[in-house]
Amino acid sequence: EQISIVIGKTWVISFQEMEGDIFDVLRQRIRESKGNVRKMGADYLFYRLIDTVVDNYFLVTENISDTTEKLEEEVLKTPDTKSLTKIQRLKKQLINLRRTINPLREAISMMQKDDNQLISKVTRRYLVDVYEHIIQINESIDTHRDMVTGIMELHQSGVSNKMNQVMQVLTIIATIFIPLTFVAGIYGMNFDNMPELHLSLI
Repeated sequence: EQISIVIGKTWVISFQEMEGDIFDVLRQRIRESKGNVRKMGADYLFYRLIDTVVDNYFLVTENISDTTEKLEEEVLKTPDTKSLTKIQRLKKQLINLRRTINPLREAISMMQKDDNQLISKVTRRYLVDVYEHIIQINESIDTHRDMVTGIMELHQSGVSNKMNQVMQVLTIIATIFIPLTFVAGIYGMNFDNMPELHLSLI
């Protein structure tokens, strides 16, 4: 979902694509006058909105972590085409997540600057905390991307092992049948002077 936030000196406007989202808890706190949301200024509300979004990214990365672990186990058991499709899908999700988070990091970095008239010094300290959380999420994404690359290599190794097992079976079968084929080939020739060709068993 695309979320846009506009901040003024005494107001904050947020634009969203759909109703019912991660901001429901924050709205409830505003209605019930809980916490500092109604006591502080518009910049603090802006911080809380951004912080809620970033906290939700942590849930996303935890979900990706669980998916990565399950996928690794699946690849160890059956490295098939289905698991390869899941690996590619997870890799694409990580790239999209990184692409989504980077603009937010840049926006918060701009809001932390001293010449920004809309953000108070107190709120800047909160934004520093959010910025550090985004750095942690980016590091987590990089870690998961490395893990997915490792799972891809594991998948390729599993496929190679399966191929080697098939080749071993085929080699054993060939080893058994090659001498028989050789004998059948010799005795199938149109030669009259062949040892034991006219031998009678009676």
